[in-house]
Amino acid sequence: MTRRILILGGTTEARELAGALAGFDVTLSLAGRTAAPARQPVPVRVGGFGGVAGLAEHLRTERIGLLVDATHPYAATISAHAAEAAALAGVALLVLRRPAWRRAEGDDWIEVADVAAAVAALGEAPRRIFLALGRQELAGFAAAPQHDYLIRSVDPVEPKLGVPCATYLLGRGPFDAGAERAMLEAHRIERIVCKNSGGAATYGKIVAARELGLRVVMLARPVLPEVPSVGSAAAAREWVGHWAARRGV
Repeated sequence: MTRRILILGGTTEARELAGALAGFDVTLSLAGRTAAPARQPVPVRVGGFGGVAGLAEHLRTERIGLLVDATHPYAATISAHAAEAAALAGVALLVLRRPAWRRAEGDDWIEVADVAAAVAALGEAPRRIFLALGRQELAGFAAAPQHDYLIRSVDPVEPKLGVPCATYLLGRGPFDAGAERAMLEAHRIERIVCKNSGGAATYGKIVAARELGLRVVMLARPVLPEVPSVGSAAAAREWVGHWAARRGV
């Protein structure tokens, strides 16, 4: 067994865990979808692995003792690949995934399975819509060109959404609830479409929607592999400590 740990990251929790694993040889892997990712406290590799076989080979070649999947809760493909690759390589696997938001009094949510269902849930009548989604999910909303869209992303959206009316904002969380409310009011937003990402960094829009009485169309989380999991960086650090002690690494 080795003290080498590979973290599949891109989340705040991944960065927090990487910084907390003093005494371990940690590498953080980023998919490379963000042009200017936040600074990380450990060495970083950028890019894919070439599917399940490529990731399994990387784990073996680099003598990884533990793989931590700390990707976004909606990164279903890489999470499935991580589970398969860890099993193939005989490497321990831990999932670090923040808990989903829970509906609170005053929330008006519609949970839908995918983007197509989200588009249908917006209805036929033209509305002002805030799309708080990743760039990969935006294209489907071209099927509803009657709406006026406000789109926020970390990096510029290219190509632009194929609709007559769309406004683009650049921003990286955390987003304060007060500022989110001001933004929604300034753009006269009537509906929000988002993912149930969990965590505090992007919860401000949920608070603002509740205060303003706005409906939120929420994409449901994907079904993910059943593997050992924790919900915070602190819990993951404790899990890693027990894992290392049990194996004498």
